[in-house]
Amino acid sequence: MQQNQNPFYPNLFRPIDLGFTTLKNRVLMGSMHTGLEEDRDGFYRMAQFYKTRVRGGVGLIVTGGVAPNRAGWLAPFSLRLANRRQVRDHRVITSEVHDGGGKICMQILHAGRYGYHPLCVAPSPIRAPINRFKPRVLSERGIDSTILDFAACAALAREGGYDGVEIMGSEGYLINQFIVGKTNRRQDRWGGTFANRIRFPLEIIKAIRREVGEDFIIIYRLSMLDLVKNGSTWDEVVELARKVEEAGATIINTGIGWHEARIPTIATLVPRGGFTWVTGRLMGKVSIPLVTSNRINMPEVAEAALENRCADMVSMARPFLADPDWVEKAAKGKTDEINTCIACNQACLDHIFTRKIASCLVNPRACFETSKILRKTVTHKRIAVVGAGPAGLSCAVTAAARGFSVTLYEAGEQIGGQFLLAKKIPGKEEFGETLRYFKHQLELLDVEVRLGKRPGVAELCRYDEIVIATGVKPRRIELEGIEGPNVSVYNQLLSGQKQPGRSVAIIGAGGIGFDVAAYLVHNSQDNGDAVACFMDEWGVDMQYRSQGGLKEMKKMDPPRSVYLLQRSNKKPGINLGKTTGWIHRSLLKKNGVKMLNGVEYVAATDSGLVIRRGGEKQLLEVDEIVICAGQESELELAEQLANGKMRYHLIGGALKAGELDAKRAISQGVELADSF
Repeated sequence: MQQNQNPFYPNLFRPIDLGFTTLKNRVLMGSMHTGLEEDRDGFYRMAQFYKTRVRGGVGLIVTGGVAPNRAGWLAPFSLRLANRRQVRDHRVITSEVHDGGGKICMQILHAGRYGYHPLCVAPSPIRAPINRFKPRVLSERGIDSTILDFAACAALAREGGYDGVEIMGSEGYLINQFIVGKTNRRQDRWGGTFANRIRFPLEIIKAIRREVGEDFIIIYRLSMLDLVKNGSTWDEVVELARKVEEAGATIINTGIGWHEARIPTIATLVPRGGFTWVTGRLMGKVSIPLVTSNRINMPEVAEAALENRCADMVSMARPFLADPDWVEKAAKGKTDEINTCIACNQACLDHIFTRKIASCLVNPRACFETSKILRKTVTHKRIAVVGAGPAGLSCAVTAAARGFSVTLYEAGEQIGGQFLLAKKIPGKEEFGETLRYFKHQLELLDVEVRLGKRPGVAELCRYDEIVIATGVKPRRIELEGIEGPNVSVYNQLLSGQKQPGRSVAIIGAGGIGFDVAAYLVHNSQDNGDAVACFMDEWGVDMQYRSQGGLKEMKKMDPPRSVYLLQRSNKKPGINLGKTTGWIHRSLLKKNGVKMLNGVEYVAATDSGLVIRRGGEKQLLEVDEIVICAGQESELELAEQLANGKMRYHLIGGALKAGELDAKRAISQGVELADSF
């Protein structure tokens, strides 16, 4: 008897039969390292993390990477599964997942030359450009031993209660390093011809299948698009996929790009579903299910990938940080209630690369399920939140969700604060989704929203708690000629109050300066398919005629010339996001933005901006000068309350200006509301 189709997303919620087991939907929660793996209470915290996502309806979970041996560590003392003593810890995770009705696979990841430690190994002694450690060469005996370690790790995973394993064969890790000539210069039976280079992954799959039997899921993460020179050709990808199926894999998952590739693959500026076409090319070439991935963050994107036969399943990782109930909300057609992943990387990947526990900018409870718990209030309080930027919105929504009576005041005519400007930046349009989410939550939770309203002391004294989230205002600088008609502040430009000229000098090269530069060089005349435009701009060949899928980047034709200036002698953009800063710098460089450091600002004139650099004075002949020189806290109301001896709370930019920090603002809003 055929099951009833989901009325909203019929393809997404169609079960998938793997022969020995059935997945209840087509959603795979992709592997991501959270930092919990190395935490003292990590297994308990991971169990609660995964349990929360299972309750939210995800069909199959894949854990963060687990090394099969010490050489495979990502870093010293990373998570490893190599003996029976470690199995009990993993059962803490699998029992919670199974109790919730879910399925979970453990990813086996050998870092190879990406291992950040002196024990790292590789097929050839070629140091990775993103690692200071040069790998030791795996001997033939070492290769045989590593294959056995993979198989033993999978057997232990089965003993630990996992429903399967994912073999990490992409993103430039050890297995991927064996597959391509770029990193495999061997002349023995493990190198040279393509047949020899793919022997390593195939022997691993066969060894695992022998150890675990037929009723165990084996996912192989296949690098379908290396995005590095001398990477795999498309014919090689197809050949490997077919042999992976023959070797015993149950599912093939999509890997896009090596970690050293200089092409964005998961950042905000990547179009939604931007790489589903790659998986789509492989459809029909194998008979086992294919999973597509990267920048799938909303149900309509996932549904379209399945409907267009780009894949049999979709993989999402960070969207489950943003909203653990993503699947359940999609199943009920409540997409407006989904807290959308905006692919900012600020609290997830940036945290991991600085050895912190991952979380999420739009959901600070992610990975803190055991400590940051939403608790209903047992007391009645009336709470006033002044300012509907990120901090005020998160505080108001959280307080209302706890059961408090909340009034949100906003001086402007719409909610959003600095997010209203952020979403104007090309590649940051996803911030609009966060505002959509908050707006819908305000309605659902009956928050009284008063727009165009600046409350005074007399009105606020009626509340039990007063939260000041009035944000920031641009910092004024001392500059001769600053009142001239050709001088503007970043918020005037981004809000449309002022139109830029054909040449612009930006004073300040922090995050806002980089955003304004991106806004200025963006060609609004660009039309056509967003995915094709992105691939052309970054040099990705959608016809896959070359190794690694690379081609020459499209030459940019920016609508204006831009100078990006800073006082410091440091490299411009040095304080941008750990994992996205290089993207912003590359984008501006490609568009001809001239970045100058060590600049002293002398005067703004009708002819442009006079500066002094290296002791020499010079004139930058520009039509417009835009000031992005930092911010100051907006504290007028706070000062009035203080003068009236009234108690209040400061959060977000009102507490600390500095660079705009939505991650800090939203987190502070949640933490304060939790404390009431």
